Amino acid sequence: MMDIILIVLSIICLLTGFLGCVLPALPGPPVSYVGLLLLHFTDRVQFSTSQLLVWLGLVALSLLLDYLIPMWGSKYSGGTKWGSWGAFAGSIIGLFFLPYGLLLGPFLGAMIGELLGDKGLSVALKSGIGSLLGFLFGTILKVILCAYFIVAFFTSLW
Repeated sequence: MMDIILIVLSIICLLTGFLGCVLPALPGPPVSYVGLLLLHFTDRVQFSTSQLLVWLGLVALSLLLDYLIPMWGSKYSGGTKWGSWGAFAGSIIGLFFLPYGLLLGPFLGAMIGELLGDKGLSVALKSGIGSLLGFLFGTILKVILCAYFIVAFFTSLW
């Protein structure tokens, strides 16, 4: 009976985590990882310690990249350090203005950063767009990671 409860909770966590990749209030990969941990504590599936640690590392990396990728997007679209740091600050500040702050935060932060760094509007706009594209790329990476966790769940269970 306990296995059934843990499996159901695991499925709920995996689905919630997958939704959390695109919904702002939910941390996607960590919730999905908890789903795999719950499955690990059943009598039906036992993941190796190295699997659990690698997955934990991927979750930590995804959380770190969530903040860094918009910075890199700003930088590689022609932005300066001002835009990169603006994108980072915008990502943090955007968390307080959910859900739109998640999209607009990095974009506006990069633009404002470039404008504060005495760059023109065209450079600021390119930097903002690069930051936004970086954010979207990071979201895609989180979706892929959570989808992988769902696949790992089903392949290990059956």
